[in-house]
Amino acid sequence: MNLKKIPVTLMSLLIVGLSLIWQSQASAETAKLDNATCNTCHDGKKEKLEVSVKEGEKRTLTPVDPIKYAKSIHGDMQCTDCHKEITDAVAHHKINAAVAKPNCVTCHEALWDTVQKDKLTNEKTRLGLVVKNIAAYKNSFHARPDKDNPSHPKAYCEDCHSSHEFHVPPPGSAKRTAWHKEIPATCGEKCHEEQYMSYQASVHGEELLDKGNSKAADCADCHTAHSISNTSSDNFKLANVNACGGCHKEELKSYTDTYHGQVNRLGYTYTARCVDCHGSHGILAVDNPKSKVFSTNRMKTCSKCHNDKKQGMHDATPGFASFGPHANSHNFEKYPQMFIATKFMGGLLIFVFMFFWSHSGLWYYREWQDRKAGKPAHHINLKGMDLDHEKHFQRFPWGWRLAHLSFALVTMTLVLTGTTALYASSSWAPVVAQTLGGPRMVGLIHRICAGLFVSIFLIHFVYVMQGILRNKNFRWFGPDSFLPNWKDFKDCWGMFKWFLGKGDKPRFDRWTYFEKFDYWAVFWGVNIIGWSGLMLAFPHVTATYLPGWVFNVGTLVHGEEAFLAAVFLFTVHFFNNHFRPDKLPPPDVVMFTGTQSLEEFRQDHPAYYQRLVDSGELEKYLVDAPAAQMTRNSKILGLVLIAFGLSLLVLVGIGFFGGSV
Repeated sequence: MNLKKIPVTLMSLLIVGLSLIWQSQASAETAKLDNATCNTCHDGKKEKLEVSVKEGEKRTLTPVDPIKYAKSIHGDMQCTDCHKEITDAVAHHKINAAVAKPNCVTCHEALWDTVQKDKLTNEKTRLGLVVKNIAAYKNSFHARPDKDNPSHPKAYCEDCHSSHEFHVPPPGSAKRTAWHKEIPATCGEKCHEEQYMSYQASVHGEELLDKGNSKAADCADCHTAHSISNTSSDNFKLANVNACGGCHKEELKSYTDTYHGQVNRLGYTYTARCVDCHGSHGILAVDNPKSKVFSTNRMKTCSKCHNDKKQGMHDATPGFASFGPHANSHNFEKYPQMFIATKFMGGLLIFVFMFFWSHSGLWYYREWQDRKAGKPAHHINLKGMDLDHEKHFQRFPWGWRLAHLSFALVTMTLVLTGTTALYASSSWAPVVAQTLGGPRMVGLIHRICAGLFVSIFLIHFVYVMQGILRNKNFRWFGPDSFLPNWKDFKDCWGMFKWFLGKGDKPRFDRWTYFEKFDYWAVFWGVNIIGWSGLMLAFPHVTATYLPGWVFNVGTLVHGEEAFLAAVFLFTVHFFNNHFRPDKLPPPDVVMFTGTQSLEEFRQDHPAYYQRLVDSGELEKYLVDAPAAQMTRNSKILGLVLIAFGLSLLVLVGIGFFGGSV
């Protein structure tokens, strides 16, 4: 081009135009990057904005509503507080590659570090909560790399919160309810469409979305907001039961009383949980004919777990349909059997403990008083007898002693394994279960010991009966019989008179009334605990012939009777035999050595002693005192068993009162 031929005026205009363009460009590049400037392009009122993400692919930028942004939690911040990599106000911004792109995590962590350095943590508690949520998110399922795009997580803060509009309204406000209702859509419309559709038709969805009941469960109530875990993990399965129980407290309590719930409380997830019976996202009301737990659908639901195809399981039988997984003891109209059984067992426990704890306490008091007063023991007429007082009285043959030791060991093991399930929610029970190899192993040990318990009982019963039937001089209600007689009732009444200082201590014969109670309590316990345990151990057989409510009653009776037996043994029985003032220091080893000194025998069973003296039969029961080593080992064994029993008593007490170790 020949510039000389261009008119001066035209040249001037060209120079001015170029100058204006340059000045405009320079002005844009140096313009202040405030929110107003950003909004001129990003408010969505002009053409849509797109950025390149891959070759040939573009991503449309979401417009920012200035009004919503101003009301958001970030409303008082400048755009460049987060978008620090932007260096100009020109379309297709120049990016400072040395500056990281906006990152919610690093930004909030940096803010919290500053707050901690400035010692403002009490004033900025919400920032601390955000940092805790960030830590939970980093370990969550959402933070894992996305399969389709491994460079990005499955979900990021922006996906749920929308940083330009995020704001949590105050609790109890109408806006809070509206915000709460948006949570299922946030999760469902973007990622979990199928689950969202099921949720909308569920009882939870109807309550929240249709009726506006903000107390109804949404996604975050069950899955949490930030520490979302894989739904197939044990951690989620265990937490999910608690999540349901957060709203359905009474149902959670009744669930934990069942075998399903006991295993769950021990930290294992192979038994039925809420989701297995009720479903997950599409939960329907119990009275809805389409519900999984509707009366006509229960067998199908139970059969998902209870079928021959699963190892160790059997097909569900008719009684399963009438089992009450949430049966309780206070609703007579709905669960009359449980109501009656609870009242009966409660009354039995109260009567037994009130009577025998009073008996033990008064006995302790009276013996100390008599010892302080120096009252002599019962006088025995030894006229004409030349006894070697170094000898011992043979009270129990070896068979009885072996049975007693076996019974003690088996019973204590039954108490440990049984109460581990009964008090599965206590802090110690999961530790015991894990130590023993898990609930299945605990159950196996319990069943083996139950078999041994019944076997020892039957062997003893046969042994005693054959001895009785072979003894032609045996009287069923005589002094050598275990059967209660009128003397036992008179002795019991006489003991209470002695407790109160209104008479002398009764003279006991071969068996005292409290020893007979101990003996016959085993017969009661074997039948009540044994039969109920047998029904629970083989549910498919039980449910073939009996209705499902027997499982509810059986579980209640089995646990309550076991509790009664354990507490009675480790309080009343231990007192009667080891902790009475005249037995201190413990232990009394007669059940281990089989013998007693004549003095001790004379004090414990004066009527029996006198009877043997009068009949001249005493000497045939006299034996040498056990060897010192035998006595020492018996005392060690006795102390170990007492210590174990008292430890079990402490664990039972902790479980009963709902405490922790």
